[in-house]
Amino acid sequence: MLLLFGQQVFNLLIAHLNHEVCDRITHTLLVEREGERLLNAVIDNEEKGFLENSSQGRTNPIDYVEKKPNFHNSINHLYNLVQDKPDQIKQLDKIRYIYNQLQIELKQKALSVSVSNSALAKSTLFDSLDNEIEKLIQREEMLLRVRKNHVRDLNDLNTAINIFSTLTILLGAVLNLQLLHRRVKLPLDKLTQVSKLWQAGQMEVQLYHSSKDEIGQLAGVLNAIADKTRHRQQSIEVRNQQLENMISALSHDLRIPLLATRNTLDCMSRGAFGPVNDTWKEVFEEYYEANEDLLKLVELLLDISRYEAHSTCLACDCLNWEKILIKVIGKVKATSAPELAFICKISRLLPTVYGDELEIQRVLQNLLDNAVRVSKPKGEILLEITPYREGQVQISVRDYGSGIAPQAQEKLFHRFIQGRGHCGRSGLGLYLCRQIIEAHGGNIGVESSLGEGSTFWFTLPSAINNVDCNYEQNITRCSK
Repeated sequence: MLLLFGQQVFNLLIAHLNHEVCDRITHTLLVEREGERLLNAVIDNEEKGFLENSSQGRTNPIDYVEKKPNFHNSINHLYNLVQDKPDQIKQLDKIRYIYNQLQIELKQKALSVSVSNSALAKSTLFDSLDNEIEKLIQREEMLLRVRKNHVRDLNDLNTAINIFSTLTILLGAVLNLQLLHRRVKLPLDKLTQVSKLWQAGQMEVQLYHSSKDEIGQLAGVLNAIADKTRHRQQSIEVRNQQLENMISALSHDLRIPLLATRNTLDCMSRGAFGPVNDTWKEVFEEYYEANEDLLKLVELLLDISRYEAHSTCLACDCLNWEKILIKVIGKVKATSAPELAFICKISRLLPTVYGDELEIQRVLQNLLDNAVRVSKPKGEILLEITPYREGQVQISVRDYGSGIAPQAQEKLFHRFIQGRGHCGRSGLGLYLCRQIIEAHGGNIGVESSLGEGSTFWFTLPSAINNVDCNYEQNITRCSK
């Protein structure tokens, strides 16, 4: 910006100098032109007029009087043009003096009618007058050349300044780009890299920017935010671990009395402690069902705790999908409306998949129970098993219920989230399904549209790496 400002100042200065020189050149041209007019006036008014009269044997002083104003107009104009130049004024005075002497002698000779002598006198004075006017014109021509050279020098100077300014601005632009690259781009690239690490959960990474500019201040603010976030995450992790430990311990401690209560209620309802009438039998059965619900919830919490602690040992069975579907559909039909239709589609070219058969049945049963709850009477539920990319298998459960809103789909597989119009119980079923599938090395998800139903699906790889079992023996058994 300083270079551009300086260049503009130089341009304005040179333009001002050019304007002054152009004015001087114009003034010189005007003086030169008036000098030429003055010379022409002398030639036309004096020499030609005198010769014409003398060639006819007569002279008329009135001719000179009538033709004098041309000379006087030119010389008066010259006086106005050079009024601030004493040297040129002296020269004009000399020209006027010679001209006046010439006029006097011409009048005298004309009155005496002496043509030859007067012509001679006139010729001498006329040459002097002509020389003086030529000197005036030559001086102006010299000034014109000097001022033209001055203009050329100014133009050369302007060109040199523009070239220098252009090169300097280019150099400044290159240096500025390098400075921006070092002071802006590199810190922003580092900020982007660190932000990606923060996004991945590595909040301990810090931004190191020693400069105290705006980016340095931003780095300090972001580091402070990252520190607070890291401490908050650590506090949340500690609190979650304490909560999980408490839930696990509480679930384990509740399971034993709940089992004892179930056995006691079962014995009481069957009359082991004496006869029981119908009224008490109903009461005992209600208590028994409530106890069973609590026992299932406690066992579910225990299973979730084991999966979260990665302490679950999965079996390595060769999964027989037809057998699994028969068992799961049978259990679901035993507890659901019989008018629902279950349609099964199993592809023939399926890769061999190994996993814990009981846990996979548990996942399928949970998905089917949810589909049954949202299905309309005499509706259909579609179970489909197809090959998936990279040697995997995809299992999907399709219902034709009311569907799930997009904003609710992202939270379905988290803890204590009840979907499908809050028709669930504890909100832990889908979360446990996710834990089981991820423990098998697969993924689980949902595709749903409001009013068109939902499709819950999960994938399983052909082998799992975190299963503590005799893998080779199970492969041999599966091939047999």
